Amino acid sequence: MKRQLENWQLIERSIIKKYRKELWNPFMYAVKHYDLIQPNDKIAVCISGGKDSMLMAKLMQILQRHSDFPFELVFLVMDPGYNEINRRKIESNAALLQIPITVFETNIFAIANSIEDSPCYLCARMRRGNLYNKAKELGCNKIALGHHFNDVIETTVMGMFYGSQLQGMMPKLHSLNFEGMELIRPMYCIREDSIIAWKQYNDLEFIQCACRFTENCTTCDNGGGGSKRQEVKLLLRRLKRDNPNIEKSIFNSIHAVSLDTMPGYKTNGETHFFLENYEERRKKKKSED
Repeated sequence: MKRQLENWQLIERSIIKKYRKELWNPFMYAVKHYDLIQPNDKIAVCISGGKDSMLMAKLMQILQRHSDFPFELVFLVMDPGYNEINRRKIESNAALLQIPITVFETNIFAIANSIEDSPCYLCARMRRGNLYNKAKELGCNKIALGHHFNDVIETTVMGMFYGSQLQGMMPKLHSLNFEGMELIRPMYCIREDSIIAWKQYNDLEFIQCACRFTENCTTCDNGGGGSKRQEVKLLLRRLKRDNPNIEKSIFNSIHAVSLDTMPGYKTNGETHFFLENYEERRKKKKSED
């Protein structure tokens, strides 16, 4: 007689079997291609309670179990001031998925919601700072965030349209304010549609944007009505009808930036203009010919 699998085991199996091509393979590609995890790392897997971070936690947990080298995981949940329903939902989902979470309290929502100018920006900065602080306190050298493929391309387009800059979202980067800490994004190559399909297949329900300010915030990036990110999502969806590969093209473009064709660029915080070495490049090309 076959042993009846528990819910968390069936959910894991769906990642490895049914959605291997859509979830597990791109996850492993990102981990290896961008060199995200090294032996003896201690990683704070940051869980907000949404579908992305919960899936990331499960992926990291499975990887740790089957890894060729040892590394530690802390499944870190920061409560910025969730209402009771959202807090219970996060805890019940963690129990369902067999994820041993570590929860710590903050009053970020109360502080951010008390100001009128850029509350979403302040909230995001405070959340990131608190996560780094707690992770470092727990002895971690990395934090993992659940940004996915679509976050990467949407951020690129948003920067061009609303920020007057061509700027990508890095798969990993060193913290400038927390010495020895590094941020990694293991879901960098996973598409959001695949995450939604996995969620629906397993009949899972996660919290949406839990921010108390979202309904009044037109710039919040958490999917609230009227947000700039939501505008870009809809635009890309429309463009995809005529060009199914448009998202992949944007993703590939940030991996193949040709600085020689840019009239200006920034590196290490310094702005450069193409005229700085315009004549030198001409002379060099002439001598090579």
